[in-house]
Amino acid sequence: MFRRILIANRGEIALRIMRTAREMGIECVAVYSEFDSGALHTRLADAAFSLGGDLPSESYLDIDKILAVAKKSGAEAVHPGYGFLAENARFAEAVNGAGLAWIGPPPSAIEEMGDKIVSRRCMQEAGVSLVPGLVDPVADAEAAIEAAKGIGYPVAIKAAAGGGGKGIRIVHDPSEMESGFRTAAGEAESAFGDGRLYLERYVLEPRHVEVQVLFDAKGNGVHLGERDCTVQRRHQKLIEESPSPVVDEELRKRMGEVALRAARSVGYVGAGTVEFLYTEAGGSPEFFFLEMNTRLQVEHPVTEMTTGIDLVREQLRVAAGEELGYDQSAITFRGHSIEVRINAEDPLNGFVPSTGTISNLRLPGGPWVRMDSSLFRGMEVGLNYDPMLAKIIVWASDRDTAIARMRRALSEMNIGGVRTSAPAALAVLEDERFQRGRFDTHLLESVALLGDNIVGVRAAAIAATVKRFKAARRRALAGDGGARAGWLERARGLSGQWSGREPGVPYLQGGRFEAREEDLW
Repeated sequence: MFRRILIANRGEIALRIMRTAREMGIECVAVYSEFDSGALHTRLADAAFSLGGDLPSESYLDIDKILAVAKKSGAEAVHPGYGFLAENARFAEAVNGAGLAWIGPPPSAIEEMGDKIVSRRCMQEAGVSLVPGLVDPVADAEAAIEAAKGIGYPVAIKAAAGGGGKGIRIVHDPSEMESGFRTAAGEAESAFGDGRLYLERYVLEPRHVEVQVLFDAKGNGVHLGERDCTVQRRHQKLIEESPSPVVDEELRKRMGEVALRAARSVGYVGAGTVEFLYTEAGGSPEFFFLEMNTRLQVEHPVTEMTTGIDLVREQLRVAAGEELGYDQSAITFRGHSIEVRINAEDPLNGFVPSTGTISNLRLPGGPWVRMDSSLFRGMEVGLNYDPMLAKIIVWASDRDTAIARMRRALSEMNIGGVRTSAPAALAVLEDERFQRGRFDTHLLESVALLGDNIVGVRAAAIAATVKRFKAARRRALAGDGGARAGWLERARGLSGQWSGREPGVPYLQGGRFEAREEDLW
């Protein structure tokens, strides 16, 4: 086993990897940008090295800087986490070329599965069912219109080098093709440096269901069941769960076999995820290969909770040359697990990013509640990095209890200083379609974001305002006569706006109590 590894990432995933590595007796080296100089992952690592700069391009995306730190620190292997360089074949090759172990799949597998056109060709050759569409890039909008005749509308225009929901546009008829093509190409070029696009049928009433696989270097492989990631906005996931409410034992077996065949076709090693689109729009269940993520997934904890397998531990074992040591018959599934991503964004204002300083922090706990987070009071939240702040993961013996447990956990959480996506997640959990398990990827678009919880929001606003009011009164009455006079003047004006209020403090305006959502969640 390795003695020391470098983690080429930041935030909660860096901490997640450190925790397992430390249990295995492995020392961890952290890297950080100037913005992250006080971040938790730098403080909890055995050693931490500055990469300089505030932007990802100046730090976590700079291959030369990271390899220089790896050499200087005496690391024997590099774990990329997810995001940044995790699916960059050139980085994996550079790590191997520097004489270090790459904790991930072979560069060739990353390259083949990272290019959506190449991966579709590979899956076609391997006999894996694809969403009907092209296996070659399309040159321009005119060619796309011609190709769409054979696919049928609506069609999805997708970036060949895509990921994370970028470079995708849905086109419902030929009149929308030119603008959709132009927008998708520009976004793809900006995000990936590759403007190539292809077309596939837009699956109606889709669900996003993915299968976790594990392989060692000897070709031994298992699948760890499925995760349902259907609750998403603009292809960005918000809630994930395992098992899927629409997958039974027979379908799980079929999807698992297809996922293993897909991974074997590219010589996969390590932990990976094969993603499928699932639909019942045609009257019977169908699933199609979507893509393969050649890394650890953000939502991997729900699989860990239902199987009892530590995926980071398995990644480290396989990268060190160990065999899995078990086969599919050893994989058992128990209970139900749900994960909610807590993002710094305002769901009541179009999910725009939210920035600020974490001024208050109360994280949930209790039986079968796991919190993967890098949060601390005083932490600065900016715009340079992904908005995800934390993940709440719960486990229960059944889905209904898991939903109730997640609702309870979310109600305990308080992150002050920024707005978060928690109200949106709570609204989904309270929606009867989600509770019945009958929904598709458009669910979040139709959910009333405060829903039945609006009464609780108002009550919390009132309570927070009264608390501030009384605290200010105590401070004023403890001071001199001038302070008392100022307090009386302020108190008389409370039927209108509370002038001079502190940022983020609930206040009275026009006879109504108002509060910023981050004060309540």
